[in-house]
Amino acid sequence: MMVMNEKIIVVGGGIGGLTIALGIAKEKKSVIVLEQAPEFGEVGAGIQLAANATNVLQDLGVMDKIKEIGVFPNRLVLMDAFSGEELSALQLGEVYEKRYGAPYVVLHRSDLHKVLYDACAESEYIELVTNQQVKNVVDEGERVIVTSANGDVHEGTSIIGADGIWSEVRKQFVQDEAVCSEYVAYRGAIPTKEIGNDIGNLDDVYMWIGPNLHLVQYPVRKGELYNQVVVFKSESYRPEIEQTDQWGTPEEMDTVFTGTCDRVQHAISFIQRQRRWPMYDRNPIDTWTKGNIALLGDAAHPMLQYLAQGACQAFEDAAYLTQQMKEKATVQDAFEAYAEERIPRASFVQTSARVWGEIIHAEAPETILLRDTIMKSRDSLDFTYIDQFHGYKVEEK
Repeated sequence: MMVMNEKIIVVGGGIGGLTIALGIAKEKKSVIVLEQAPEFGEVGAGIQLAANATNVLQDLGVMDKIKEIGVFPNRLVLMDAFSGEELSALQLGEVYEKRYGAPYVVLHRSDLHKVLYDACAESEYIELVTNQQVKNVVDEGERVIVTSANGDVHEGTSIIGADGIWSEVRKQFVQDEAVCSEYVAYRGAIPTKEIGNDIGNLDDVYMWIGPNLHLVQYPVRKGELYNQVVVFKSESYRPEIEQTDQWGTPEEMDTVFTGTCDRVQHAISFIQRQRRWPMYDRNPIDTWTKGNIALLGDAAHPMLQYLAQGACQAFEDAAYLTQQMKEKATVQDAFEAYAEERIPRASFVQTSARVWGEIIHAEAPETILLRDTIMKSRDSLDFTYIDQFHGYKVEEK
């Protein structure tokens, strides 16, 4: 058993950072979570959690809280954005939970974050600190030191960088650049009663696909809100304007979605246009640990959202790292075992997300025909494509 007389420092107070903090605290080890914002919170709209995430939430003892605010959909449905035809579906509910040991849930990101935050705040082993924009990370062997922009200095035994795709801690491992996909997302949740009846079945998660575009829809907050995410590839993108708002504009969104079916057009009319999210990932790297420092979540493996696995992989990271810190004699041993297991797994999901993006956004008519033929021929109880993502369980490793 690892003996910790000092605290473990987690950089980043998002979903991954709070989850690993809960895991560490469960083992009665002290942890401090450093959040750069003035308060803990989550920006965005809905989030989908497959069984590889909800199994972890069950183990952490917070699923009862999730059930109070989440929606447990009946199906995942793939739709043609232009014809309005259903292409394929996956059955969820009891059959899904029986197969994987935990349910599929959709909820608002801020609701999920609050559940995790409240659990952390209640723990005597967790300290939560805001206004901590990390500027320097040092591993001195016997101790680690984190310095923030405001001059605060934190010392501990180890550092876990869970500070997202723009991670400062990641710079300890590699000097790489985020990869712009040339796609942009508009997202938001609106009162369900305002969107009217033309939204299909509220028990389903819909993904409408077409050449270089897609739309995702599902209810959150017990059906009170309806989450929508519009994604498209910008034809106006150029590297020299990447850091501006001159590409992927609302006007371009309207142009790209011209000709889509009535239900998609109806959805587009309600989408929030005040903020856009350019979509980035990074190339997989072959090391997440060095001495007393490790990466977790998007800091380690930022991925595109096409498999809805970004947060799920952070949950997997946290669960496996917690297990290794419980079993291994030293933090270095725990970090090394964690990296050995998690790097191949997360890298596979990262690259798979890119591939599935190409599949759902296919342009060539022959590719679309092949894809749709395969999708239409599969049964809703066929989990062939899903097992490799949703079926991962830490206790099986």
